[in-house]
This record gives sequence, C-alpha cells and structure tokens, in this order.
Amino acid sequence: MLAAQSREEKIRENINLVHALAARFKGRGIEYDDLFQAGCIGLIKSIDGFDASRGFAFSTYAVPVILGEIKGLFRAGGAIKLSRSMKEKGVLALKKRESFMLEHDREPTVGELAELLGFSQAETAEILSCNLPVMSLTTEQGEEFDVSVESHAEKIEESIALSQALQSLPKEERELIRFRYYKEYTQAKLPRF
Repeated sequence: MLAAQSREEKIRENINLVHALAARFKGRGIEYDDLFQAGCIGLIKSIDGFDASRGFAFSTYAVPVILGEIKGLFRAGGAIKLSRSMKEKGVLALKKRESFMLEHDREPTVGELAELLGFSQAETAEILSCNLPVMSLTTEQGEEFDVSVESHAEKIEESIALSQALQSLPKEERELIRFRYYKEYTQAKLPRF
C-alpha cells in the first residue's frame, strides 16, 4: 500500500481514470454505473497491491487491473449471474426454438418447447426468462421511464412481412439467410451456391 498518501486520497486522485476506462465500454450492454462500480473495485485493488519500489508509475499498474475488473462483467454475462447449468439449458432452449421455427414457420408455445426439452412448463418459462435482456429500472432525474412492449399482433405482422420479403429473394439468397441466421453457420461454414 502507498505510504505517502492515504487510501482515500489516492482513490480521489485517480477516480477520473476509472471514469475514462469505464466510458470505453459504454453502450455494450452493461449499464455505465455497473462499469464504473467494477472499475472502482479495480482501482481499490490496484491501490492495495501497488508497490512503488518497483519503479513503475501507479497508472501503469492500475489500468490493467481496472480493465480486468470491467471486462470481468462481460465474461460473467452481465449484472445477473446464472448458474452454468441454467446457461446451458438456455442455449439448448434457443436451439430447439430455432429448429421448431424452421420446421413450423411459427414460434413454439411454452408447452411445445417444454415437451421438446423434456422439462416442465414452469422450468421452461424460467429458462426462457433468463435469456431476456436486463432492463434498468432507474433513470436519470427528470427522464420519463417508458417501457414499450411489442404486441402479439406486431410480432405476427413482422413475421409475415419477413416471410414475404424472403420469398421475393432468389433461392440462393434465401438459402444463404437460412444457413446464416437460422442455422447459425459461420461465414467459413456456409455452403457454396
């Protein structure tokens, strides 16, 4: 720990470094406040672990530690922590849902998806809810909080419009879209047409 300054003074001096590093990750799916909080944890760890006798500047040591804490949020998958088994079930559910949609040209019901997965309807609903994006319930002062929910009718209209648009494409382009977006082939795996 730094002997010449107190821990609190060092935090105050370097808090702008945390803001600068957290700002690099804005708009990537995690709230800025969460990024900043993780960065502050990294700053405290770097203050506690810094050894001035090694001859390096504090920022040289602190930046990778702060970035490591921030990037850890992305590796962990965001603000809500899910068990590994729940994540695996979520991936399986998405794959089954996609194959059902390809075969039947519609979304499966929770019951149909539960049957395909071999889970109860309640467990399937929980798995599906884990795949939904996290939404912040806090807003900046003075902002209106508006949650827009797409209606079932809008989803049907979009599905019909997409289906019609795909039918207007040449067969090769339809197949390319099917392989890339429904079967999730990478560009390297795409068949040649």
